[in-house]
Amino acid sequence: MEIKELSSGEESLWDEYVMSHPDASPYHLSAWGKSVKQAYGHDTKYLVAREKGSENGSGKIVGVMPTIKMNIPFKGASLCSLPFCDIGMGLGDSDATETELVRHLQSEFATNGVKGIEVRYSTKNSLSPEGSSGEEEGVEKGQDAGKVSMVLDLPETPEELWKGFKSKLRSQIRKAEKNGLTHEIGNNSRLVEEFYQVFTRNMRDLGSPVHGKAWFEALSRNYGDNMVISIVRKDEIPVGGGIVLYCGTKAAIPWASTVAEYNRLAPNMMLYWSLLEETCRRGCTVFDFGRSTYGEGTYKFKSQWGARPFALEWRQYDRNGIKPEVEQSNQGASKIRPVIEAFWRKLPLSLSVMLGPRLRRYISL
Repeated sequence: MEIKELSSGEESLWDEYVMSHPDASPYHLSAWGKSVKQAYGHDTKYLVAREKGSENGSGKIVGVMPTIKMNIPFKGASLCSLPFCDIGMGLGDSDATETELVRHLQSEFATNGVKGIEVRYSTKNSLSPEGSSGEEEGVEKGQDAGKVSMVLDLPETPEELWKGFKSKLRSQIRKAEKNGLTHEIGNNSRLVEEFYQVFTRNMRDLGSPVHGKAWFEALSRNYGDNMVISIVRKDEIPVGGGIVLYCGTKAAIPWASTVAEYNRLAPNMMLYWSLLEETCRRGCTVFDFGRSTYGEGTYKFKSQWGARPFALEWRQYDRNGIKPEVEQSNQGASKIRPVIEAFWRKLPLSLSVMLGPRLRRYISL
């Protein structure tokens, strides 16, 4: 087996392998790294493991590992697999191949002055038994799980999914319709613009630096048919927006936002239902609701749709190998974070939109 960086023009071979792998996510597609490069200028380091074939290295692909090199001011260079999303670990035909891909990355400490490596894994075993949702699971079992990915197994049709919802959930979705909300699904520059209007307000109100619009424009362009945007409107005013990315039969929703003043009309219920309905129609079998803290607000919201929690494991490496868990603090809450969030909430929206992307490009979360 030999491991080399992905060459220009080989993206289709990469994506073909990713689409065929059972553990792949939409973030593993080459479109993610391409968008990071175009929007934020970070270098991509996409590793390809091949069987030893002909002299030109065209042997069969047996593993891939997507990685982004981030040069962070005052901290130096680090590698992340992958930034701005929940998972991005290597994919291989065997565990041994995935291990070799990580070892190959570790050589960067000696050759390229890399000071740290982070690989983001999602565990394969749910914290909730099959057939139940995270909503039904006792907190005791998962209270130490920290960050989890909330995943819903989808039936063959939207009608089956609807019938499986509890009556309370169906009532909340109907409430949005009765309140005069409408939605539109697609992938074009107009929907990107409307999504960004909603997203920037929500991020400012949460006290978090916002991604630049160029990031979402790049995603829209590079994912193409593998991305949809849903916009919820009230009297033609965008009051909710969400983005779903696709990879074969898998779907993930990395961003969803609503305008707080309209939350009483239940735009989030219409937003998620519209995206779940579209995803079922596409023949997908898995819908990843994204990262939540076990037992907290967003966890409970996602649980009501039937999603089950899968623990996220973000492993950090230094020159000596994987760091002890006690040193791995990226998922922990910073003491200064509440102060920064309070300050950010007070910024005028226009200023937060101007400053946010300049900071966000260095925040890998």
